[in-house]
Amino acid sequence: MSNIIKIIALLIAIAIAIGFYYRLNDNLPLGDRIIGISVLASTFILMPLFLYHRWKGKRLKDYTLSDENLKKMKERNKH
Repeated sequence: MSNIIKIIALLIAIAIAIGFYYRLNDNLPLGDRIIGISVLASTFILMPLFLYHRWKGKRLKDYTLSDENLKKMKERNKH
């Protein structure tokens, strides 16, 4: 999964670079279209894959501020 995320991130970065290249060579509509599609791909494809990969197997309860976790933090600070 990690390799897939790296490959997709690399492809998106290359696409953004190509979009800026087209923008510099007076082909603004095509460059803007390539950059826009790259940003959308990073938002709707890359980010969900990355979040799934990072949160897989973890409990959300461990990272939220519940009463139980606040009590544990207060006990640690007393010692």
